[in-house]
Amino acid sequence: MFALKVADHGSVAIVTKRGVTDSNTMLAQGGIASVFGSLDSFDLHICDTLVSGDGLCNKEVVDMVIKNGPERICELIDLGVQFNLSNKEKSVNMPPELDLGREGGHSQKRIVHAQDMTGQELERVLVGHAKNHHNITLFENHIAIDLITCSTRMKRGLVTTTHEDYCCGAYVLDRTTNRVKTFSSKITLLATGGTGKVYLYTSNPDIATGDGIAMAYRAGATLANLEFVQFHPTCLYHPDAKNFLISEAVRGEGGILVDSSGSSFMERYSPLKDLACRDVVARAIDTELKRTGQDSVFLDVSHKSPEFIKERFPNLYEQCLLFGIDMTADPIPVVPAAHYMCGGVVTDMMGRTDIRNLYATGETACTGLHGANRLASNSLLEALVYAHAAAEQAVKDTLSTDFKSFPETPAWDEVGTTDSDELIMVSQNWDEIRRFMWNYVGIVRSDKRLARAKRRIEIIQNEIREYYWNFKVAADLVELRNIATVAELIVKCAMHRKESRGLHYNLGYPERDDSRWQKDTVIRRPFVG
Repeated sequence: MFALKVADHGSVAIVTKRGVTDSNTMLAQGGIASVFGSLDSFDLHICDTLVSGDGLCNKEVVDMVIKNGPERICELIDLGVQFNLSNKEKSVNMPPELDLGREGGHSQKRIVHAQDMTGQELERVLVGHAKNHHNITLFENHIAIDLITCSTRMKRGLVTTTHEDYCCGAYVLDRTTNRVKTFSSKITLLATGGTGKVYLYTSNPDIATGDGIAMAYRAGATLANLEFVQFHPTCLYHPDAKNFLISEAVRGEGGILVDSSGSSFMERYSPLKDLACRDVVARAIDTELKRTGQDSVFLDVSHKSPEFIKERFPNLYEQCLLFGIDMTADPIPVVPAAHYMCGGVVTDMMGRTDIRNLYATGETACTGLHGANRLASNSLLEALVYAHAAAEQAVKDTLSTDFKSFPETPAWDEVGTTDSDELIMVSQNWDEIRRFMWNYVGIVRSDKRLARAKRRIEIIQNEIREYYWNFKVAADLVELRNIATVAELIVKCAMHRKESRGLHYNLGYPERDDSRWQKDTVIRRPFVG
């Protein structure tokens, strides 16, 4: 969306490390939260978002994002996105209404959706427009290595600022040729998704290795709230299902969580029962699994008519059948899995980071909307609103009188490096990081578990640094370096917060403490110069 909005003002390169549709957006099932219902209001949506965010949302941001939602949805419709429409009969002169779903944490029906494949529909339309725009070039199978930053305040060889002053592009590895390319740009936008592959079990695709967050940190940008990792409560539990998500909308349409005996249990954890926010539901399932020793709990929607289930969840129904599960008759085995990073690169309300000319949006960014826990289906909403705001600001920036021209950027230097003959180091450390992050820095944490994780990541980071500078860069090494960086930052942020709030639960500090911790956890790379 950002690319489409700025393409009439200059050439745009979209760098994507695999295919252009290999993204979290493509897998988004539920929809986009926005106020269209006759019983709904901006105030109600704002309230639900603030409650979910557990005291850490930026209220000004929440107000801006939610009030801009309907306009962004209408813009998508104008572009050709086909959302589900209501079956209610209308008079001849009235336009059809959007069909609105409901998900956990929402007080009203407000989820605009395209069946249960909303992200796929968005990708179909937006990617189609991007491919047909003469000013947009897609670079698929290219993985960004690092941002290129330049200092503008140099005096007699002395840097008078503590961090690089502005971003002027990125070094990018062409995965087909294994050659590193230099991309120079007046504006750079990070929209690289989340960090799910830092954990052993995740709903995310393989591309979600926290690349944008890691690159921004190395460049000197400010990050915040990385301890708030959202674990989706209901990922399909099946040996052949790698990362298949069972949408929040199933519980929104009446699905009930039950144990192996068929007994419901959410009433013991929240008065909202199965419609509680994700952090509450994920901890409840985690507690039930530890209490019973079972491998999974079950999500049962079989009390609904088969016709309703097949019409409302056609993709889920077909996918479950592939695994031998008929959701019209059988409960679905589910477990929590790492799903969404609520923290990220700090931005202002225009999507700007604190490095000039560097923007961030989507799951890579920390805008202040989500606080300590994202409300269901607010993610696509945030991405749309901030893509629009960032595009407007980026165009203004390029037209300003003090805007930097393209600087002379040094070519990638691999002098002294050799081809690697020990890729076992990459796979070994990758597996170890994901396992200890799941066991020690997962849904429920403790000081002892976090200390163990800190010791392990420090050892692995030393190994990666030595390996990285001695061998030629490869895609697997780039991703390992990034997940190790993100894992270390998550651990540091989690150790810093001595309370339990939203998605961060520490057994040693089980209560929320507004007197000391109602503030963001801010982290920035120490300057070395």
